[in-house]
Parts: sequence; structure tokens; C-alpha cells
Amino acid sequence: MLKVNGLNLPLEISFINQNYMNELLVPHEGEYESYYTGYVNWVIGKDVPTLLLEQVDEIRKFYEQMGEEKSLLAYETGKWTGKEVLGHIIDTDRIMTFRALCFARGEKAALPGFDQDQYVATADFNNIPLSALLEDFELSRKALVSLLKNLPESTYANIGVANGFQVSVRALFHIIAGHAQHHLNVLMLKYK
Repeated sequence: MLKVNGLNLPLEISFINQNYMNELLVPHEGEYESYYTGYVNWVIGKDVPTLLLEQVDEIRKFYEQMGEEKSLLAYETGKWTGKEVLGHIIDTDRIMTFRALCFARGEKAALPGFDQDQYVATADFNNIPLSALLEDFELSRKALVSLLKNLPESTYANIGVANGFQVSVRALFHIIAGHAQHHLNVLMLKYK
């Protein structure tokens, strides 16, 4: 077992040859829509597989300090509650991971976008215990990293169309990590 930020991972999930893997994982210009530039820039140059797992501990620590009661509050009218933000991160991880899997496998059909507000409204995250949401996030992240580890390196640059825009497999993994970091930054700023 390898311990990465409190998570016990089978050695097979660790990225032993990280420098080589990271070079192949870095998306190039034109591999994602400009809307995602901020997300990608937050994580460019970082070991994305390790970061994806480190974020589990960071987010868990933040929410455990926030607590169940405070996680039901929104920092201002019209904004999501803390639990809804966490649920949104989980949903987005899963959607982006599905897209990465599809494009890695050579999917040629365009994939749909999703209405994040509708997803949050329908999910009813506020009625799920915070501990269950945190466990869901951890398990989905472990599955995501396992998928990334097992994708053929030759598929990282595969490009498909999602939500009307071209995006590569490797850009999707950067978007996932950057998206979570974006929301964590907002939470830390607004829920001091």
C-alpha cells in the first residue's frame, strides 16, 4: 500500500513514473474551450493524479470543520449551500470522467452538456448526510484515478466533442482538478 495524503492506495494506483506520465497528461492549446482556461491553468505543472487524490483530503478537512449545520447554509441568497457545492463537484467529476472514458475509447458521437443548476436542484444534496457526500466524493475520486492510471497513454490526446466544444481526454482530467480547486477556493473565501 502507498499512503497519499491519508489515503491508502494499492501501489498499482500510484504513479511511479510521474514525470513521464505528467508530460503526456499536459493538454495543449486548442484541446479545450477557453471557458476552461482558468481551471486548467490552476493545475498546469502539477502532478494531476496526485492532486486529484490530495483534493479528497483538502475537501474532507474543510467540510469536517464546516460541519453538518453550516454546510446547509449558502453564503448569500441565490447561491448553493455548502452541501450543494460538494454535490456539484461530485456530479461534475462524474460527467467529465464519463466524457474522458468515451473519448479515450474513440467515441465519435458528440456528448451533451448538462444544466448544473437543474442537477443540483434535482439531487437534493441537502438531505444527504455530509459524511455520506464526503465518502461518495472519496470513492468517486479513487475510481477516477484508477481509470486514469489504466488508460493507454496513446489515448490521452484523443479529442471528442462535449457540450458543442472539442476537448481532449487529458484536458478533462485537468478540468476536473481545476474545477474542484475553484470551488474549494470560493468556499474557503466565503465560509471563513
